[in-house]
Amino acid sequence: MSSTGRPDDHRRKWNKDEYEKLARKRLMDDLEDDRSKDLSPVKREMLKQRDYRVDLDSKLGKSVVITKATPSSQSGGYYCNVCDCVVKDSINFLDHINGKKHQRNLGMSMKIERSSLDQVKKRFETNKKKMEEKKKDYDLEQRLRELKEEEEKLKEYRKEKKKDKKRKHDDLEDEPQNDEMAALMGFSGFGSSKK
Repeated sequence: MSSTGRPDDHRRKWNKDEYEKLARKRLMDDLEDDRSKDLSPVKREMLKQRDYRVDLDSKLGKSVVITKATPSSQSGGYYCNVCDCVVKDSINFLDHINGKKHQRNLGMSMKIERSSLDQVKKRFETNKKKMEEKKKDYDLEQRLRELKEEEEKLKEYRKEKKKDKKRKHDDLEDEPQNDEMAALMGFSGFGSSKK
């Protein structure tokens, strides 16, 4: 800063050339610092499937008392410890953990690894094996035989039940009756007239 020789001029006068040199020097220093720093982008993992189960049912139907001193992880809603935030309902929580911000905080990019042809074939084979284990292969004839056998067993069971009922009924009729009690009550016996 410099001033002119006049005493009546009280304003500051700036030396533009001097400050222009300082600004250029600062820009050059910043450029050198940027070049010296490693500017490689952050390497993030490809997006992959979760290896844990998301627990959405544990808080269903439960009441929680929340005070001013309650930590955010124990307050109402679902707490995300990666992003340090609370989400109020399960749908928004699922949206959050599948979202870009949460995945970035986990160190993943939103890109997916491309599968090769061999990987796809292997996956098809494993899925096919699982389906075969779950499903029993039956012949039509074998199934019909099994159904007939089940029907015959059911018929036998019903016949046996009827026979047991009849035996019990016959046993009740064969028991000796108390004639004195029957006479007092005004009828001849306790047994039924059906045979």
